[in-house]
Amino acid sequence: MKRWLKISGLLLLGLVLLGGTIGCNPFAGDGDKAAQQLAKVEWGDVRISVDGSGNIQLANDVQLSFGVGGRIDRIYVEEGEIVGKGEVLAQLETDDLELALTQAEVTLAGQQVAVTQAELNLEQAEYNLDQAMELYTWPEIEVAEADVDDAEAFLEYALDKGLSPTTIIYAQARLDAAEARLDAMITDYDTEEVALEKMKVGLAEQSLELAKQTLEQAQQSLKYAEKQLKEATISAPFAGVIADIYADEGDVVLPPTLTTQSIIYLVDLSTMELDLDVDEIDIPGVKVGQKAVITVDALPDVEFEGEVRTISSVAREEAGVVIYEVKIGFDVPEVTGLRVGMSADVDIVMEEASDVLLVPERAITEDSEGNTVVMVKVDDQTEERKVFTGLGDGFYTEIVSGLSEGESVVLPK
Repeated sequence: MKRWLKISGLLLLGLVLLGGTIGCNPFAGDGDKAAQQLAKVEWGDVRISVDGSGNIQLANDVQLSFGVGGRIDRIYVEEGEIVGKGEVLAQLETDDLELALTQAEVTLAGQQVAVTQAELNLEQAEYNLDQAMELYTWPEIEVAEADVDDAEAFLEYALDKGLSPTTIIYAQARLDAAEARLDAMITDYDTEEVALEKMKVGLAEQSLELAKQTLEQAQQSLKYAEKQLKEATISAPFAGVIADIYADEGDVVLPPTLTTQSIIYLVDLSTMELDLDVDEIDIPGVKVGQKAVITVDALPDVEFEGEVRTISSVAREEAGVVIYEVKIGFDVPEVTGLRVGMSADVDIVMEEASDVLLVPERAITEDSEGNTVVMVKVDDQTEERKVFTGLGDGFYTEIVSGLSEGESVVLPK
């Protein structure tokens, strides 16, 4: 449906048309007197809006169900009851789930101990390996390192003193032999006992890794048991009213892996919404957050204030007209009688000016120089006056300066 641009001037005191007033033309005789229609300058509101209509819808409602299967132990609420956020609404029998949670906690504690023990075993194995390596290789390695240092010092001395080539060759060979012996000790120190201790360290590392993996599995099992127990209870995700209950205490609920079974229907009646179809011509002026004035056919004396929540970025075409869906949300005061499905009219306010001086749009013209002017009635005489205008809605225009409250402007015939 096409939504037309709605224009409205709402006067606080009302624009009073003065009809049948006789104005005198100073350049004409009595026969040229003509009746003039006048309008007084008054304070009021002017608004530019897009209007539309729709039906009141729930903005927040949910079908609640259990996350696990089981037998319903308690339903704590009744239809029509008001509940708060987080309030428990229904619960399954939880004996088996509580037992599973306890077992998971015990298993986790045991695995934490196992990881600690595996860490201690690894530390002990590494210590034993260090001891084995020091016991069998350190004295020899220390002596071999000293031999390398002596050989390096002798070679440097021979080179510095320019000793004979034979001596230098000897010094180099001595250093090469010392380094080879040290390398052999470092590389080949692995006795049978050292090899055994190395194997023990490897096994301890594997045991620790396995213990950590088992601990992680125990942690996941505990989280799953906690989740199962939590999902055996239905709590209100928001404050609202119980609109419907689909089960009774003692009923068996199937697991959600087999079927989803709604237990309670919760609605929030404090906030509602409606959808409007806005013409492509008007949609550029509509912005998220703009005020919307809502009137309901069934409640003519009540006016609701909402705002633009969403604007569809995808258009659709109906009867050759391109339209966009705009969602309006609004809070509902208590004891208004508003019901879901009621018909409502909406004005999306694109621009407005409140408590400003207004004159009818048709009183405003231009002079020969292009200035905005009005004809003002002063002491039975008509004078042209330059004015500055503001917002106009097609019927009334805001006067920023040039006129005062109570003055009368001439309306053209």
